[in-house]
Amino acid sequence: MREPGFWHRPPSLVSRLLLPIAAIYGGIAATRMQKAGTAVGVPVLCVGNYHMGGAGKTPTTLALVTLLREFGETPVVLSRGYGGRLHGPVMVDPSRHGAADVGDEPLMMAGRVPVVIARERIDGAALAASQGASVILMDDGFQNPALIKDAALIVIDSHRGVGNGSVFPAGPLRAPLALQLSRTDALVVVGDGAAADGIAAKITDRGGVVLRARLVPEAASVDALRGRRVLAFAGIGDPARFVATLRSSGVDVAAQRAFADHHPFTAEELADLVATAARDGLTLVTTEKDLARIGPAADALGAPILPFAVKLMFDDEAKLRMFLLDRLNRARSAAFAGPR
Repeated sequence: MREPGFWHRPPSLVSRLLLPIAAIYGGIAATRMQKAGTAVGVPVLCVGNYHMGGAGKTPTTLALVTLLREFGETPVVLSRGYGGRLHGPVMVDPSRHGAADVGDEPLMMAGRVPVVIARERIDGAALAASQGASVILMDDGFQNPALIKDAALIVIDSHRGVGNGSVFPAGPLRAPLALQLSRTDALVVVGDGAAADGIAAKITDRGGVVLRARLVPEAASVDALRGRRVLAFAGIGDPARFVATLRSSGVDVAAQRAFADHHPFTAEELADLVATAARDGLTLVTTEKDLARIGPAADALGAPILPFAVKLMFDDEAKLRMFLLDRLNRARSAAFAGPR
């Protein structure tokens, strides 16, 4: 879906009119979040958002994969597989699955780390454990109570924060903010904006960890676009952030197209993008997630679509390492002591 503009403005008449529905939605979400979860015998680290739309969960998950491997762990990512037709549990195999099967984010990550998709998280965790996972990384699922989470790391964009602070549909929040804050162990603030500072202060006050981070382009992606004028397009939670990252990397963005998050590109839309780029002498560039969703159709367009890869860099990686090690040790000590 495309986010309504009023979600990211001060409370408006539209959002106020939607507050009664938001109260019902929020009440249901809060009741669900407080249900007891199941322990699966493997530490579970959840990477989530307070709100709908993207903020950088996938780069955060991949950054954690790198660190966990340095600790000697065997991480497996567990995803719901949003946008895919398969219910799972199933191991994602890029050689036989497409985004329509398993979702764009799981497909993109599967080239770097084992990924399980499952609508039922307990079944997915069991499959991940059977494949040798020593740590399960839940990509999203913060509001899902199925599994006991040994740590919840919430990703928030420093320029967007939590929008107008209201629960869906009056705002972007998936559940009442106070409840979500109370279940947050670490907050990952992406970027150098100030919109998330109030949330960060609340997390610090209650003893949580705040980690500052930034998206850094892969050098190969920047080199591939050097000296080119580009048409940038993206169907992600915040396409404007993608364009801003390109420009801050020195890429000449001559034109841009924004689509809704997880947008399924049609053949006509892709042909139009190719024709526009050819007419204006531009190079097509998109996100890795979008290119995963386009899939093999990109090879038949007659013009290349270049992916712009980014990675998440933490300002204080040592702080993150200490947090992860502490949470893994706690999880394993609790498992050794007996049922929780």
